Amino acid sequence: MQPFHLAFPVHDLAAARAFYGGLLGCPEGRSSDHWIDFDLRGHQIVAHLDSAAKPAGITNPVDGHDVPVPHFGVVLEWDDWHALADRLKAAGIGFGIAPYIRFKGEVGEQATMFFYDPSGNALEFKAFRDPGQLFATA
Repeated sequence: MQPFHLAFPVHDLAAARAFYGGLLGCPEGRSSDHWIDFDLRGHQIVAHLDSAAKPAGITNPVDGHDVPVPHFGVVLEWDDWHALADRLKAAGIGFGIAPYIRFKGEVGEQATMFFYDPSGNALEFKAFRDPGQLFATA
């Protein structure tokens, strides 16, 4: 699979460095006074300084939850997802949607959680019980 590239706004590069580099464990690549490259499990994400940026604040209803739009994240292995959820809870990260299992016992069973970076960017990390069901419809 080819890596994707995503650039997104942040209000504070030091806070982004602590969150993405420290808490999420993303190795840092190139950087300047205005942006930082991070390796998010083989994908290039770039935090760009924009003091005027504001989170969109839009949500869509999914399974009784208000899912933030836009959001981004990674599909993890099942055990890695649980380890990340535990690490985020231990760090006191507030969840927009707390870790839970969707479609339990059904096709596409998945673990999901939503949380925000210090600039209000929404992230979703998920894992599939059966990774082959990533795009399963029934």
